[in-house]
Amino acid sequence: MRIIGPDEMVFGVQNMDASRQFLTDYGLTEVDLGDGAFRFEALDGTAMTLRQSDDPALPPALPTATQLRQTVWGCTDQAAVDEIADNLSSDRKVERHPDGSITCQDDLGFELAFRVTTRRAIEVDQEKVNSACAAPQRAPNELGADRTVEAKPRTLSHIVFFVPDSAKMEAFYARLGFVVTDRFIDVGPFMRPMANDDHHCLFMLQTPPFMQGIEHIAFHMKGPTELVLAGHRLQMKGYETFWGPGRHNFGSNWFWYFNSPMGVHMEYDADMDKHDETWKPRIAEATAETSQMFLLEAVKLWFPNGEPPQA
Repeated sequence: MRIIGPDEMVFGVQNMDASRQFLTDYGLTEVDLGDGAFRFEALDGTAMTLRQSDDPALPPALPTATQLRQTVWGCTDQAAVDEIADNLSSDRKVERHPDGSITCQDDLGFELAFRVTTRRAIEVDQEKVNSACAAPQRAPNELGADRTVEAKPRTLSHIVFFVPDSAKMEAFYARLGFVVTDRFIDVGPFMRPMANDDHHCLFMLQTPPFMQGIEHIAFHMKGPTELVLAGHRLQMKGYETFWGPGRHNFGSNWFWYFNSPMGVHMEYDADMDKHDETWKPRIAEATAETSQMFLLEAVKLWFPNGEPPQA
């Protein structure tokens, strides 16, 4: 069951105009689907799709305040989708669709879809670092800081669910080939699917039932410099920081989270650890020390007057 990761997150939103503006400002590219829905794509085609909350095309809502309606998982090929369908149809209703995709619910009632991934190959460069006493990655006169670049999200990185039973959800995703990379005690596991070596594509937070839904969605950026640039631009547009910028311990990814009008935190992330089958999961209490290596007051330190100095 070779799942790559989340391909698309589908929302039924209460404020379409504000949600569209936020995702545009976040850096995703809007595609008008022509039926009242809008798709917002990263560079590789992974996306968030918005519909009005009363749109009959949406899957049923959870009995909570979450605006998430469906998580779409991308698979390596049709054989992987068919294998998932065969596995899950043994104990739940699985609908097969003409395009080869399938839809169902997980063990806690989240609406899911599985399809051959719509991710497209992209040609991109990597962030270059000149490390002291090592061979430089940038040529002479090649600048490491360029505030004129676009700073576009490259791909949908990971999602975090609020769940009332993290053990039950962990067992469901283990059934689909996900493995635990690390774990916070009494909170939940970090998990990665079979066809992805990122530290995690999924994390679960144990919460009361009334909170069930989506906590945050993260998109990978080129690197920490681009992450800070994108986050600064979003902050200067008036959006509120939820957490960050900083760097996590588990996964090592840089982060900057923002509040959004979709009722979900939106994260920029960069430079996540990679793992294989030899990795041994770590277990820790969820504290400020274990969840983050450090936080930066980036705007205050680098741009004390709000805007960067003009060249």
